Amino acid sequence: MLAELNATQPREGHDAEGRRQIAFFDAKQYDLQSFSATNDDSFQLIAIESPLNEQTVSAAAGCKVVCIFVNDEAHERVIARLAELGVELIALRCAGFNHVDLEACQKYGISVVRVPAYSPHAVAEHTVALMLMLNRHLHQAYLRNRAGAFVLDGLTGFDMYGKTVGVIGTGKIGQCVVQILNGFGCRVLAYDVQENPEVASLPQTEYVGLDALFAQSDIVTLHLPLFEETHHLINSQTIARMKRGVMLINTSRGGLVETVSLIEGLKSGQIGYAGLDVYEEEAGIFFNDISNQVLDDDVLARLMTFNNVVITSHQAFLTREALDNIAETTFANIAEYFAGKRGTELTYHVG
Repeated sequence: MLAELNATQPREGHDAEGRRQIAFFDAKQYDLQSFSATNDDSFQLIAIESPLNEQTVSAAAGCKVVCIFVNDEAHERVIARLAELGVELIALRCAGFNHVDLEACQKYGISVVRVPAYSPHAVAEHTVALMLMLNRHLHQAYLRNRAGAFVLDGLTGFDMYGKTVGVIGTGKIGQCVVQILNGFGCRVLAYDVQENPEVASLPQTEYVGLDALFAQSDIVTLHLPLFEETHHLINSQTIARMKRGVMLINTSRGGLVETVSLIEGLKSGQIGYAGLDVYEEEAGIFFNDISNQVLDDDVLARLMTFNNVVITSHQAFLTREALDNIAETTFANIAEYFAGKRGTELTYHVG
């Protein structure tokens, strides 16, 4: 099993057996299991339960590599402290890198690598699962039946067959979503700044502009990275251009959706359903057990009052296959760095 050491134990970058030590922040049991199974004994993970931030960054002392996930904080003050501690590489065990200050990393000489594709099928299947759960009211039916209320009133759904689904972002995940929707007999309207010829060749699928996609889609699903130009792509103006009663799905990045506008859309009925695996202020909430605390995020608390909203806590990636792929690619990225590759020589270098 992968050894877990106290983060305060003195370290010099290697353990007693000569293995490279990695400060593994926001460590969860499922992460450690997959990384343990994949490790060829070249590395030792220093498992740190807390996410990376200004308060926890000192736990990386003695390690040349830190491994972080989507809600860890890697802004300039954290980067500067990592550099002081001798960290040379940030290994992201995720695809997104919007939470990492790449300019600061360049300034302080820290390389950044990521896992650009682990299992697009995992996220795509979760996306469609949210569509089906909302459409057929499975979350409500489950709770009713558990309480002994075996009634069907209010649970009427619709056939997926023949419905129009707008897929925004047609990379690996978006392409898998389109392929699954093809199996349901959906008509797909796709949008991306760069068209994917494999998606364009799929049956009942065509690329259109955003205006046409919003106006015609019964379901809109997001599969985009979070950049300045995609931040709050879904806002009061774009929601107003959608079909009344549209279903909105987001399994990509929380910041793609302006949540306050989403709530207003739900209240007015413009948004008929929302399935969210991500939330723009999820850090400190998702991946944590706060069941014995008061939820002090008023926006999220309001969102959770709607019975036509399903929220999962950033679990779309969570399959055995995806976890194994993440571990394999992360270790390969780190091995490349210690083999002497730098910058663009690194297969999955960012920045």
